[in-house]
Amino acid sequence: MNSKRSMRSVILLGVLMVGKVALAQKDMGHLKVDADPGRTGVFVDDKYLGPAANFRVDRKYSIAPGQHSLRLSEPRYKDFTSTINIEAGKTTKVKQAMEKLPIPEPPYGMLKIVKGNHSKFTGVFLNDHFMGHVGEYDNSVQGQLLKAGEYQLKVVSPEGQTIHEEKIIIKDNQNTVVTLK
Repeated sequence: MNSKRSMRSVILLGVLMVGKVALAQKDMGHLKVDADPGRTGVFVDDKYLGPAANFRVDRKYSIAPGQHSLRLSEPRYKDFTSTINIEAGKTTKVKQAMEKLPIPEPPYGMLKIVKGNHSKFTGVFLNDHFMGHVGEYDNSVQGQLLKAGEYQLKVVSPEGQTIHEEKIIIKDNQNTVVTLK
């Protein structure tokens, strides 16, 4: 008898929790950004949310209703800024082709980041400018070509927490590898 009552209590608690999550999501709006290129970083109210797309599929971000500032940033393109209005229970869609910047002249050094157990969507910033997410730096064929010099590296989780920060030196024709803990 007690086990049946306990099981009903657990089921009721589960139903209540699912209902609470559904209500909370109903109070939120959503943002989908169709950006070219898809790796463009999405920032709402200066908070990094993640890339616009993953494997060419636009990502959907939950955002509180109201007016917000939107910034799209990609290191080889000019930043795009706009104001968006998010409505509860609805998805706001933004489509934007980013404007290319001129390519700097070589030589370059290469920055690589070993992400450890962090999300591949963890943001990478150099001198406070968004440079992509760690998934783009953490394999044998990818990294970021940079002019030689000193940079302030900051790595930020999709939840907005700084997980790594250090000064790095990029040298011509050399790899600089940073390992996240």
